[in-house]
Amino acid sequence: MHTQVIRPAGAGHETLAVLGACLAIVAAAAGYIGLREAPPESAALAATQIDARRDLTPAEQGIYADLRVAYDEIAFAVQAGEPLPSVADLAAQGLPPFVADNSTAARGGHAWRLQRQAGHAMYLGQTADAALAGSFLLRAQGAGGKDGHDHGHYHGKADDAQPDVWLARDAAARVPDPADDAALAAAGWRQVVAQFDAGVTRQNKP
Repeated sequence: MHTQVIRPAGAGHETLAVLGACLAIVAAAAGYIGLREAPPESAALAATQIDARRDLTPAEQGIYADLRVAYDEIAFAVQAGEPLPSVADLAAQGLPPFVADNSTAARGGHAWRLQRQAGHAMYLGQTADAALAGSFLLRAQGAGGKDGHDHGHYHGKADDAQPDVWLARDAAARVPDPADDAALAAAGWRQVVAQFDAGVTRQNKP
């Protein structure tokens, strides 16, 4: 009587082939990732700018957020043919930071006024406590005029990327005339820039 033993197909060879394919895939993916340059987390700021996310105090961040909202309201109102709203008009609408409420003193007690120059109209918020928050300047390009003749209208766009906001932490800082970028920087003002990039969800301020 003859007995023949038939062995099953070599599972070991198949396992080795699968593992080899997996290792090749992992190595190729690692090589691809290693060759790619990591994008910069944020663009470099100019010496005359500060980052709204990292460089502002909590009170300043709140005021800056309010100014962004108020900026949209101002732009939409005047594009409808209305004059540039005064600080009293904005306060009457209940728009912070122009309206005085319970949070005003806790955020620096700013006194707001509308200041006009040739080519600019600016909402200036002078701080009463620079330790809490500096003074703010919301600048509307293409508006202003000291003579008051047909210069009280804002000529910017309601869909501008962000408002033109400047901050001065020196309580004695004044607005130069003309209030162009160079003059503001020389007077101690810094432009507040909001950067929304890959570092927003990972950056923690120490």
